[in-house]
Amino acid sequence: MEFVDLKDRIGFAEEFMPRILRVKPEYKVPLICMEPGQEIKPHQSGTGVFYFISGKGIMTVEGKEMEVKAGNMVFVEKGETRGIRATERLTAFAVHIS
Repeated sequence: MEFVDLKDRIGFAEEFMPRILRVKPEYKVPLICMEPGQEIKPHQSGTGVFYFISGKGIMTVEGKEMEVKAGNMVFVEKGETRGIRATERLTAFAVHIS
């Protein structure tokens, strides 16, 4: 078992870089802390579950844009393209399943 207090891990930088909370061969859990305008370009990956903790942004899945905000959860299937652009300071985490 591992306990993680997200408040201790949240941090923002001039250039976005995910903070990896945990990684195993079968999954990865990045913490996403983005300033307005920062983005993760659309890309393909394994199955993904995204939970938005605070802020707002635009998530693009398979070319379709949707506004996301605190409390939203998005499920993305393996192989579907996905990306996120922050429209205000945004915090989220994802679970990527291989």
